[in-house]
Amino acid sequence: MSSHREAPEISKDPVADNTDTYAFVSPNRPGSVTLIANFIPFQKPDGGPNFFEFGEDVLYEIHVSNRGTSRPDVTYEFRFHTEIRNNDTFLYNTGPIRSISDDTWNRPQYYTVTLKRRGHSPQVLGRNLPCPPVNVGPRSTPDYDNTFTDAAIHELPGDRWVFAGQRADGFHVDLGAVFDLGTLRPFTEAHLVPSASAVNDPVNGLQALNVHSIAMQVPMPDVTRNRNRPDDVMAAESVIGVWATASRRRSRIFNSSTGKTEGNGPYVQVSRLANPLFNEVIVPMARKDEWNADKPHNDSYYASLVNRPELGRLLPFLYPNTFENLEDYNKPRADLNAILLTGIPPGVIDGFQNYTGPVEADMLRLNVAIEPTENPRRLGLLAANPDPAGFPNGRRVIDDVVTIELRAIAGVTIPLVDPSYEPDAAANAVTDGTTNTNENYRKGFPFLGAPAGGYQTLPGTEAEDS
Repeated sequence: MSSHREAPEISKDPVADNTDTYAFVSPNRPGSVTLIANFIPFQKPDGGPNFFEFGEDVLYEIHVSNRGTSRPDVTYEFRFHTEIRNNDTFLYNTGPIRSISDDTWNRPQYYTVTLKRRGHSPQVLGRNLPCPPVNVGPRSTPDYDNTFTDAAIHELPGDRWVFAGQRADGFHVDLGAVFDLGTLRPFTEAHLVPSASAVNDPVNGLQALNVHSIAMQVPMPDVTRNRNRPDDVMAAESVIGVWATASRRRSRIFNSSTGKTEGNGPYVQVSRLANPLFNEVIVPMARKDEWNADKPHNDSYYASLVNRPELGRLLPFLYPNTFENLEDYNKPRADLNAILLTGIPPGVIDGFQNYTGPVEADMLRLNVAIEPTENPRRLGLLAANPDPAGFPNGRRVIDDVVTIELRAIAGVTIPLVDPSYEPDAAANAVTDGTTNTNENYRKGFPFLGAPAGGYQTLPGTEAEDS
């Protein structure tokens, strides 16, 4: 979760595994759209000497659909290559790395960014752009954020900005609890299966772990249907759909003379991500791999799983007498279908819509005409004072998407489409209870905080079995 080891096959190929996708309008540049795609989950910061890096044999892409077809109209493509400066050392760095171009960094990575627009020839926006090193520690990468983050933000033609490199994982979830038979530590006493465990405080299973981020900040005309900056919230042209993918060559052969795997043939998609938790808790295990290889415009095939989600049936079973109204609700979940597959159409929420049309597809849907706020609320549209600039209108790095989606599945959003339904009292209290305790998000691009350092990281202690 969000897309950390979400399918059997991609869990064996972490360098191509999407973890999170974000799309939002930032108050520091309200005429632009920020797109972020994270990859390579569960990065332990002290994992040397072969630290984490983007795959040279992986094609990374961020896609935007703006015509209501759920097919890509704009794609930003990223390809990486790695150099080794000193063939006679095992070290990642041979001394302190004091700049992004320092020769003491033995394994620098560079990348090319290409814009592909429907009906136009591909346009290379930047070549040989340097990534920052990973955060090894205070001797190897001193003063990490001040030294490397801004230096790795590159300006591209057309007032575009890009960053690609290691960042702190901003997603938070109590992984240890949720996969222990759906335990929500704030509700442990109500769980069907009793436990003697005294560990009831929520634990962010991703705290102090890193990811590799690809971030773009582009002018709105780059991604909108009419190549303009829309200002009418209720206009169809104001909504874009966003998702990210990773692809590999169709065939791979191990070359024993080099000890490396070589790819051949066209690229085929092996991972994708838009809405958080879609493949994790909506798609059953037997279909997760095929979902990763499929395209969003084919997602009507999975609509029945959204309309009657397994987790929605499990909550009343795992928490007896807690979700009785949800247990009795037998209608298809039109609310979840709108949130996850079509966008919320006009007329459901006053003054709001992010509808992309009837094509059912898992995409982040962002209404770019909604003004961003300087004081975002983590629960977005489900906040006590709703914040329409937040999830499920796109996704910001601070949005508490686990709580939002848990509450939606628990029935909080059913009255939007079925006013006769009354959510259970517990539905508005459902949460996994976690926060990002570092609170190290950046106020500006690329928004995710500096990665945790290997030297500074303190491994946890093993809990007693109970």
